[in-house]
Amino acid sequence: MKYLHTMVRVADIDESLDFYCNKLGLKELRRRDSEAGRFTLIFLGADENPDAQVELTYNWDPEEYTGGRNFGHLAYAVDDIYATCQHLMDNGVTINRPPRDGHMAFVRSPDNISIELLQKGDALPPREPWASMPNTGEW
Repeated sequence: MKYLHTMVRVADIDESLDFYCNKLGLKELRRRDSEAGRFTLIFLGADENPDAQVELTYNWDPEEYTGGRNFGHLAYAVDDIYATCQHLMDNGVTINRPPRDGHMAFVRSPDNISIELLQKGDALPPREPWASMPNTGEW
């Protein structure tokens, strides 16, 4: 058995691609439009392991998606949790659970999917402003 991907439904392709690609750093690997099914599938992967993919599913007929938290979360290991969080903040992403411990942070996608960021290897030493930053919203 081989892990293929995790699917999340998105309400706005451009907003979601901006988040996952421009801010989080994933790459679009392939895309498929289905006229008959009235949906678009976009597969994204990270440079280090492009086989572990996220499938963004966009249904052409508007739907309201609620309860993104009941999905759980996507998790990515990052080289420098502080630099990653700073990059996300600089690009307008709220850090819902800051990396106070130098190891773990949570953010949310535009469709309210929880994204866990984990420091590769050992935790970094606690550093401000992260060490005293409170949680914001749900994560």
